[in-house]
Amino acid sequence: MPRGFAGEKAPADWPRLPGSPRPERAELPVDSLSGVGPALRKKLAGLGLQTIRDLLEHRPHRYESAVPERRIADLLAGEESAIAGEVRSVSVRRPRRNLALVQARVADGSDEITAVWFNQAWLAEKLQPGTRVRLRGQLKRNGFQVRSYDLNGVTATADFAPVYPAGEEVTPQRLRGLVERALPKARDLPDALPAGLKVAERLPLRSDALYALHRPRSLEEGEAGRRRLAFDELLVLQVGLARARVGREEARAPALGEPGELTARYRALLPFQLTADQEHAIAEIDRDLAREAPMQRLLQGDVGSGKTVVALYALLRAVESGRLGALMAPTETLAEQHFLTIEPLCTELGVRPALLTGSVKSQLEDAQIVVGTHALIQEGVELRELGVAVVDEQHRFGVEQRRALVEGRAPHLLHMTATPIPRTLALTLYGDLSVTEIAKPPASRKPIVTSWVTAERSSAAYTRLRKHLDAGRQAYVVCPLIEESETSQSRAAEAEAQRLRRAELRDYRVGLLHGRLRPAERRELMAQFKAVELDVLVATTVIEVGVDVPNATIMIVQEADRFGLAQLHQLRGRVGRGAEQSYCLLISRAREELTDNAKERLQALVDSTDGFELAERDLELRGEGQLLGTRQAGLSDLRFVHWRRDRPLLERARAAAEGLVSYEGPLTDEVERVFGERQPAA
Repeated sequence: MPRGFAGEKAPADWPRLPGSPRPERAELPVDSLSGVGPALRKKLAGLGLQTIRDLLEHRPHRYESAVPERRIADLLAGEESAIAGEVRSVSVRRPRRNLALVQARVADGSDEITAVWFNQAWLAEKLQPGTRVRLRGQLKRNGFQVRSYDLNGVTATADFAPVYPAGEEVTPQRLRGLVERALPKARDLPDALPAGLKVAERLPLRSDALYALHRPRSLEEGEAGRRRLAFDELLVLQVGLARARVGREEARAPALGEPGELTARYRALLPFQLTADQEHAIAEIDRDLAREAPMQRLLQGDVGSGKTVVALYALLRAVESGRLGALMAPTETLAEQHFLTIEPLCTELGVRPALLTGSVKSQLEDAQIVVGTHALIQEGVELRELGVAVVDEQHRFGVEQRRALVEGRAPHLLHMTATPIPRTLALTLYGDLSVTEIAKPPASRKPIVTSWVTAERSSAAYTRLRKHLDAGRQAYVVCPLIEESETSQSRAAEAEAQRLRRAELRDYRVGLLHGRLRPAERRELMAQFKAVELDVLVATTVIEVGVDVPNATIMIVQEADRFGLAQLHQLRGRVGRGAEQSYCLLISRAREELTDNAKERLQALVDSTDGFELAERDLELRGEGQLLGTRQAGLSDLRFVHWRRDRPLLERARAAAEGLVSYEGPLTDEVERVFGERQPAA
């Protein structure tokens, strides 16, 4: 019988000590906070904010800098400044669909002015006559445009007030209030770092770091909090990657020797000269394939840089050694596009390809190269003698799916992505992979000219598009991302295609491509477009990757402000694939209706066609955690790391991780949560 102190019998459960963290509180849903109902909960979920923990870990992307406080009579046009006064009257105007203007007359004794908010109609109830306000913004032609405001004592306009990444439906100000309410629960988040490491690295407590991040007294204090939280993320990643390396050291793959006659014929068959970057990538792959250690290489390159040519070379290396090559893509559309690209080449080389998706099942028995979706890893699919596996857009697969591809076998693995990742980030996220970059597109390709116009000038955009069609070229029109639902996207695309056939494109042949078409219909449609039997393809984002029609020279992206920067760059890459000059026209709502972030995204795309440069910009605008697309198994869940600034922090985390590979404790739970090795206990 176990006994406690002084001979007393030990209780079944020891009482929780006062002040002990209670992690379950941090996992409560956001609607456990006062003022969060079902509608706001849904909007927050759209930003990836579902729990108290998510709010606490929502990093401000900047802090308000100091601005002069002026009397209303002394305001200068265009200068950002702060005013304080009393609301005299308030009104809401709706000059057009999707635009609500809240206008409040504010007086301070020296004068009065109209303060203007865009698309925040709910504010009118709070701005009743007599309400004291402090407003921060700029004097423009139509009044004082408000960027942030103080009501009822919440100091949103103060210096060092955090500004959070937000959306159209949830403003930074509203997020600031929610984080403020969640902050007392910061002490409930577990602090997983070993105590000795915290002392050695002179790190503050995690809860103190969160307070400093969200309520800093200076920019330096906010940065110190961010660095402690970034160190946690980097350490967890580095420990997980170090453990993965230990598990793979024993694996052996077939050494494929030197390239042979088949790959020589393939190179001779190509109708163009390989670029220097492609040659370099092939040389690195050849070196990897000559060894018994399984190749683990990340091939990343900008849109249209020629990664598929290199990937097919790697697959043919498996075929010429008598083994199977497999290419796994995340969507049926992309798998089909890869198959359509490689099939003619394989036929000329006498190599038998097969396509395997949820909808299409080719005969695999005598196939030498198999292209497919995750159907390749389903039960009953035998990939015998797998020599080389290529995983395209690999960040869109979960950890478990990638593991299933190699389970029970040890192929050489080539991971491929067209989402350019800054090199420091690539080495951090994929520290167990060798990284090869194809940075430059073929010399024959001209940079795509990108223009940004607002909706009232959209007719001019279609006039320009029709000129290309009349010259024998083809075009894409990309429909806006209305909701996450593929069904609603498809319906929106169908309605838009019908409208265009009646209006701007009534004299042209218009096709419609969306995710709900059957594979045979998609293939038929793409074959028609390639054969110039259609002039325009109206599409949803299913054309984001993989579609290659050199005669398409112009694209219109409607409501472009609704798309992310990386996605816009991917979409733009569908044109400019031939030798002709190509154009991308971004249509958005009126500039004054857009968030600062949306304006910066669109301007960045106009200013640059370099995917690596845009990836760096995307990191700054969206935060590191969202760059890799779908949030999965932690590797895209980085919220605090700043890749340009944190290289020294990364080195410290990497060094510390080496001594923690066999560590057991709270840090282990965090590593397993991030790497998806097992579900956390309920």
